[in-house]
Amino acid sequence: MSEPIQSTQKFILGWDIGGANLKAALIKTDGIAVNVMQLSCPLWHGLGELDKAIEQVLQRVGPVEATHVVTMTGELADIFPDRPTGVLEIAGRIKAQLGDEVLFFAGKSGFVTFEHIKAQVNAIASANWLASAAFVASKLKQGLFIDIGSTTADFVLLHDGIPANLGISDADRMQREELIYTGVIRSSLMALASSITFAGEWQNVAAEHFATTADVYRLTGDLDPMEDMAATADGAGKSIEETNRRLARMVGRDSADADSAAWVHLAQAFKQQQLGLLRRAALRHLSRNLIAPGTPFIGAGVGTFLVRELAQQLGHEFIDVSSLLKAESDNVRNWAGVCLPAYAVANLGIK
Repeated sequence: MSEPIQSTQKFILGWDIGGANLKAALIKTDGIAVNVMQLSCPLWHGLGELDKAIEQVLQRVGPVEATHVVTMTGELADIFPDRPTGVLEIAGRIKAQLGDEVLFFAGKSGFVTFEHIKAQVNAIASANWLASAAFVASKLKQGLFIDIGSTTADFVLLHDGIPANLGISDADRMQREELIYTGVIRSSLMALASSITFAGEWQNVAAEHFATTADVYRLTGDLDPMEDMAATADGAGKSIEETNRRLARMVGRDSADADSAAWVHLAQAFKQQQLGLLRRAALRHLSRNLIAPGTPFIGAGVGTFLVRELAQQLGHEFIDVSSLLKAESDNVRNWAGVCLPAYAVANLGIK
């Protein structure tokens, strides 16, 4: 993040409109990021949330002349009857706020104007992963790119400088484990395991949305508080005591039933369950034999720490994507790594 700037210099403002968060990256035409931010934007509460988030971004970047380029996944929000409707309604709100000079990322079709969106809705829907993968592939010719966010994880093999994905649509990518619905903030713990180790025994896990992965990584110390933006499962606070209480419910207990160390151990057990899901996907992609043993895993997103652990477990070099990015400060560079689709689509928009 950075302070608002005032300049007559030309900029590109990349937008990644998600269903839970909005990410924005302001870059110069030489690709150097000057301001990157992530804002909570729970679209399931209505499109008014998007309006507010866009206004906040514009206030933070200040009065700059910028070309706007947009990618999105927010069309999946359940306020829309289907994805094409979501793409069109989100695009309409963006155009109303940002004006006519907006381009929308349509994957391999490049960028399209608002007038051509209807013909490209399927290419525009949920294409932010491809923007990121294409950008990273331009920097590293070979590797396994893994972006773990608040809700999902993207896996893309990079081969000979291009993304070697097998799927394009969400359905195809989910089938091939190129898209996995598991993230480090919003995922319900009941989705990680049906049983877990606790107090020396295997304990069945409650099939209720009592706690999320943010509770796990708050206790393990992996989650940066600045990135811990989503509401908790019970709507309560994020203190250690409240986190312990939510985690205890997952195994049918109250937090007073064990000491604080026991809940940290339980959090570590859930972390290993999630790593197991991710490791399974990584091994599946490596089995395509497109990259050599030890070739880098490139980690992006708020869950980069899990990519680092996967690389260590599987004997691969690890590269934090932020080390590949250009920015005016280390802080902005780190946020660009968390908000990679916004940074990447901005760079792809440089003419």
